[in-house]
Amino acid sequence: MARYRESVCRLCRREGMKLFLKGDRCFSNKCAIERRNFPPGQHGKRRAKILGYGIQLREKQKVKRYYGVLESQFRITFGKAERMKGVTGENLLSLLERRLDNVVHRLGFASSRSQARQLIRHGHVTLNGKNVNVPSVIVGQGAVITVKEKSRKNPLITAAIDAAKSRGVPAWLSLSGDQFEGKVVALPKREDVTVPVNEKLIVELYSK
Repeated sequence: MARYRESVCRLCRREGMKLFLKGDRCFSNKCAIERRNFPPGQHGKRRAKILGYGIQLREKQKVKRYYGVLESQFRITFGKAERMKGVTGENLLSLLERRLDNVVHRLGFASSRSQARQLIRHGHVTLNGKNVNVPSVIVGQGAVITVKEKSRKNPLITAAIDAAKSRGVPAWLSLSGDQFEGKVVALPKREDVTVPVNEKLIVELYSK
């Protein structure tokens, strides 16, 4: 399976913003953006002016990297968004928000989306009481995501939950009292998407 194996901090520097790809490190002064806020590479400090297609491409790359999806996955998701009723750009962001790995991260069970994907693939969470090991599953309203009983003492999960308590969960999700079960109480709206992106530019890019 193809995946990005280089330093993810380079991706944040390339986009010129925090994509929160390394969990708690992104909230500390060790974050690459805090220390070297310029694109990686020999000519990184020479910021070239981006116009037209370049602006559209950067918006797409930003969203892909934020949610941790590859080009083929992103194109498939965009196709689904086009076939849905409503605004294509908002549909796209809603589908990406409802990926299981993103929901697990949003609930605070994982410190990053990459860690959430690992937990899902290793069978630490269930979806509606059933085992699931596919991070790209799109969850619907009413879906219940639970950390398995035997995994609740996993140090990665407990550390992520402790760190996430101060940040809370989005309005379209809810946590149970014991903090090991979450529910999708509503479909995410445009204002629930925290990544600063102009989704209209992505639609324009794929419409060419």
